[in-house]
Formats: sequence, structure tokens, C-alpha cells
Amino acid sequence: MQVGNARYLRPQDLPETLPVFPLTGVLLLPGSQLPLNIFEPRYLSMFDDALAGNRLIGMIQPSFGEVREEAGQAHVQALCQVGCVGRITSFAEMEDGRYLVSLTGICRFRLFDEMPLIKGYRSFRIAPFAADLTGPDDEAQVDREALLAAFKAYLDANKLEADWESVERASNVTLVNSMAMMSPYGPAEKQALLEAPDLKTRAETLIAITEIVLARTFGDIETMLQ
Repeated sequence: MQVGNARYLRPQDLPETLPVFPLTGVLLLPGSQLPLNIFEPRYLSMFDDALAGNRLIGMIQPSFGEVREEAGQAHVQALCQVGCVGRITSFAEMEDGRYLVSLTGICRFRLFDEMPLIKGYRSFRIAPFAADLTGPDDEAQVDREALLAAFKAYLDANKLEADWESVERASNVTLVNSMAMMSPYGPAEKQALLEAPDLKTRAETLIAITEIVLARTFGDIETMLQ
């Protein structure tokens, strides 16, 4: 995986510990880009330190409703166990002190031990998903027709439009990952898409979630998928 001017080919190319940015309902996938608006002081410090170092941040979701207490600290939000390493590939500082940044996904990771707090933000020892670094997903395994049918049914049901010329030009990797990241589904669904073992499974998961949402909202969806 090459991101900007850096290459990440093995787990050893990534640090053993990583600062993490918990954000509910936000998904970053390898090879995809995520824009962020940073304004909290602790996360401004996190990005300052990342920019001065290896430019890497771990995007992760808080666990769904779980909170733990630690001695001498306020309530600490538990985190999901799987996130995605992102490299800062664009950065702008606003006049009001906010940072507008873009992260490019490198690979997924699993959390292990938490490190002591640094400037108010959290860091963890991580284990990268080596398979994300070794080569591209097999795009040919994706059922593109079924994916586009589910996408079109969702757009039609919600009276939305899409740039179909751009959709048709997109590779299966771009199509699946972009739709997963932009999908309006909840944190649990986003986490399921992140943890899908491969592109084919992620596409199947996205189709299944979309069909469930349409069925709950509109009932019989067979004709919508034709």
C-alpha cells in the first residue's frame, strides 16, 4: 500500500502504538479518503503530534453504549476492537483554529493495550491486518449488478439522485468502499462493513443491510430491486 510518499508493505512498516480518534458512525477503509474537521483541543494536539511525526492516526468507533470507569479518571468510553490506520494526506489550518484534514486509509488494525494519556488523547498498542497491505482485493468476486440494484433501489425509495456516469466508471473497489463509507447506516452497520474480511463480503454485507433497511421501511422490495 502506497499513500502519498510513504509505502506500507508489511506490518513492521507501521508503528507498534498509535493515537486513536474515536468518532461514532464514521468509517475509514484502506485506500479511501476521509475528510475531518478537527476542533477539540486534545485532538488538535493529536494531529499536531502526528504531523510532527509519522502522520498516522487510528480511526475507530466507540463501543455501542459501553462505558468503563478507571481509577482517578472520569468515565472512559470503551472502543470497538477494530479500526483503520489513516495517513494525513492533506491539511489546512483555519483562522478560527480548526484543522481541515484528509486521511487516506492504509490498513485495518486491532486494539490491544492502552497507553498512558498524552495531552488528553488516547493511544493503543495495535496489530495491523497484514492482508490489507499485501495486495488489492479481488474485484472480480463482487456482484456488481446486485450492488448497483440495491443502490438504485435505495436512491429511488428516498427520491435521491446519483451521478451514474461516475458510478459506471468506478472500479469495484472504489464503488464498494465509497458506498460503505457514505452509507447513512448506523454505527453497528458501519462496523460490520469495516470488519468484513474481504471486498466480496463487504459488498454482500452492504447489499444485505440496504435490503433490510428498505424492507423495514417499505415492506416488499422485490419489485424495487428489479
